[in-house]
Amino acid sequence: MVDVVSGSAAQGAADDPVGLMTLDGVHKRFGATKALRGAHLELFAGEVHALVGENGAGKSTLIKTMTGIFPPDEGTIRVDGEVVEFASAAEAQRRGVVAIYQEPMIFPDLSVAENIFLGHRKRGPIMRWRRLYDEASAILRSLDIDLDPRTPSSSLSVGAQQAVEIAKAISLDARVLIMDEPTASLSAHEVDQLFKQVDTLRRRGVAVLFISHRLDEVFRIADRITVFRDGQHISTSPAGAMTQTRLVREMVGRSIDEFFVRTRHEPGPVLLRVDGLGRSGAFEDVTFTVRAGEVVGFAGLVGAGRTEVGLALFGIAPADQGFIAVAGEPVKIRNPRDALRLGIAYLSEDRRQLGLSLPQSVTSNITLPRLGSYRTPFGLLDTRAERSVAGTFRDRLQIRTDSLRTPVANLSGGNQQKTMLAKWLNVVPRVLVLDEPTRGIDVGAKADVHRLIDDLARSGIAVIVISSDLPEVLAMSDRVVVMREGRVRAVFDHADAEPERVMAAAVAA
Repeated sequence: MVDVVSGSAAQGAADDPVGLMTLDGVHKRFGATKALRGAHLELFAGEVHALVGENGAGKSTLIKTMTGIFPPDEGTIRVDGEVVEFASAAEAQRRGVVAIYQEPMIFPDLSVAENIFLGHRKRGPIMRWRRLYDEASAILRSLDIDLDPRTPSSSLSVGAQQAVEIAKAISLDARVLIMDEPTASLSAHEVDQLFKQVDTLRRRGVAVLFISHRLDEVFRIADRITVFRDGQHISTSPAGAMTQTRLVREMVGRSIDEFFVRTRHEPGPVLLRVDGLGRSGAFEDVTFTVRAGEVVGFAGLVGAGRTEVGLALFGIAPADQGFIAVAGEPVKIRNPRDALRLGIAYLSEDRRQLGLSLPQSVTSNITLPRLGSYRTPFGLLDTRAERSVAGTFRDRLQIRTDSLRTPVANLSGGNQQKTMLAKWLNVVPRVLVLDEPTRGIDVGAKADVHRLIDDLARSGIAVIVISSDLPEVLAMSDRVVVMREGRVRAVFDHADAEPERVMAAAVAA
């Protein structure tokens, strides 16, 4: 275990050396798996404390232990110095410990005010609507959130939904607010707004535990940073005393220099040609080419139309204008079956809704697109052949799972992402569209995905990478296509794709 550095950067640490909430020596096992091994964490009032680590480091288990979902097998949890044993999440909430997650838990058919006060039994059996709206307005104003409490929640953006979640936590008198990947689906502007709300919470004396894979955001918002690896506490340091290089090394045990792995080589002939492609209301006049062994990155702001182009190429939302050619032959892509027959595969940015069947096993997910290939002469499913293929991909992509029969829902985000990659590599594509391939996964898994992208390009596959991570796009791409408002605004060769030029093309009026 690495030495713990005192959190002198946090004002709360100086004022309250006892700590608002403390976990000490916490262990949690699930069968043979040791999810937490003597975990330690201390939160102070009025600080933002970042918790970082790879997928599988124990962060999710720690959150559930803090909020009463999982009781610890060993160790102690204290609130205000008093040992507590939460029997449920409701009991944790009564002590002021509240969590909000990457996907907001908002009921779309209810108003903003109703979502804020949902579950407040103390309000009594009679609904006093004016009082409800007035109290909701007061909470929203205190957080500088510009929302009408009567607004239907179905009309809210993800960023606004997160704001409602924070308001709900305040309505529950939250003293410890755990934010698990709260920015994963937010635009840059929405992140700015969220961080203003976090600053307000800090000034009010709330202890905020901020969990994110986005290290730039960690350094921007955190007072102290704690690193977990393999279920163990590695270090706690003031943010000002931590460097990104050290942080990454402590998280994954290797240098940051290994992350963007790209071997430059001469690409082959054009495999995919797109000319004047469009879909009414989504994008128009999109033209580009991708050669065999080439990585073409798509950059742009949220809503620029990049994902819509990927959906059109895979036939999920087909184009109604323009021309597509694969290996020089004009083609029509009306559905995913057409795309797969042409050798085009698409890895969705939404692995839970469009990419994976979460209740099914690792094996079933990997073999699903080619299920007909695993039939015996009698028409039965050859499960041994399925497991053999899945095992090969598990080893190749280093998917961490004790068993190929494990439901994908039980895997960490990074291993879910690798399983989805294995699923599409199993169809042996000629063109592979990767939409946000490293969103929501840790830096170690990102390095593995980048290495795989490089391997695919060297093998002759034409790769399209759609990503909101500009350093990723610039490092991994041979050429960068910049989209804005549904149109291609610029195309840069790798040598010319400087961050300032790419961002200027993405945001220019």
